[in-house]
Amino acid sequence: MELGLRGKVTVVTGGSRGIGKAIALGFAEEGCRLSLCGRDATTLDQAAGEITQRGVEVLTVPVDLTDPGGSERFVQATLDRFGRIDVLVNNAGASRQGELEALTEQDWREVYELNFFSTLRMVRLVVPAMKRQGGGRIINIASIWGRESGGAMTYNASKAAVISFSKALARELAPHGVLVNSVAPGSTLFPGGSWDRRQRENPTRIAQFVKDELPLGRFGRPEEVAAVVVFLASERASLVTGACITVDGCQSRSLI
Repeated sequence: MELGLRGKVTVVTGGSRGIGKAIALGFAEEGCRLSLCGRDATTLDQAAGEITQRGVEVLTVPVDLTDPGGSERFVQATLDRFGRIDVLVNNAGASRQGELEALTEQDWREVYELNFFSTLRMVRLVVPAMKRQGGGRIINIASIWGRESGGAMTYNASKAAVISFSKALARELAPHGVLVNSVAPGSTLFPGGSWDRRQRENPTRIAQFVKDELPLGRFGRPEEVAAVVVFLASERASLVTGACITVDGCQSRSLI
């Protein structure tokens, strides 16, 4: 299926590993030009090496998105290099585990700073360029735990905020040809990720979790999330905006 993405400039935050890296590689397969950010220059360089093997141009910018100046540098570097931004994928995120009394206000602020406010800042920086171009795509990576309870409360609340923000933003930007959606992955396994760590620490417990909670009998793969993200950025998804697409193998139980 021709997705009409060749030559498009795609920005991916947290694009050096896991789901973010898979998303970047998915866009590279479609012939997009990539701009990636992450905190670690080494992993960014490694991701860039894999992407350039697909024959596409890639820019990497090591920044901390919890620093407002980091977002500004990233977006400006992208515009300086490519002159436009067609697709923004906000993927960077984190959580803090703990019960209410164990979590400090600073814990909450740190999670919201990365999960929600970095998304907000990136959108605010990119939307003016998309309006000038006459359109664009924004895809915010949320989580099934933004749709129903189940994860760490800091993560649940911040990802729910991302989903809500995405819906409101979609309605506001639709007249400008900017389509906005969120994607809610379920439990996804990749090297160095949280499920990889848990599986190595307690394989018996995780095997039981898979049996009890994952109807397909396995974790999701980053490439499976990436495929949905790439589709949403394409011309084939021209009527899809304001949606939250679950990619979880029926792990979640929400009816909506």
